Amino acid sequence: MRIVKSGAGWRIGFDPEAKEFKGLVGAEDWAIELTQAELEDFCRLSMQLSNTMSQMERELMDEEAIACEAESNFIWMEVEGYPHAYSLRLILNTGRRVEVSWAADAVPDLIRAAQMLFVF
Repeated sequence: MRIVKSGAGWRIGFDPEAKEFKGLVGAEDWAIELTQAELEDFCRLSMQLSNTMSQMERELMDEEAIACEAESNFIWMEVEGYPHAYSLRLILNTGRRVEVSWAADAVPDLIRAAQMLFVF
């Protein structure tokens, strides 16, 4: 059963029947396919970065911005901005060597969808 979720500025999907590229992430005008391991890391690391940004809210002054990174064997990710509004960047470390990003207004919904992607 193929699952695709989308909203303003983001898309995420999972197709357990696909042979190699079971995942999909994208925005309104682009998308890339991911292996299951890459997609799982994307979901895990995006949540980890979101939690870090939430924790940093107590440590930063309102006008202070921050950048945080997380990495696995497959992907590198970075959030940059304020704890309540930050962009998200993704670089694939293997094979296709893709670099993509999402604007701050798309990130909260993308991360919520990533959390729920494997919950059925």
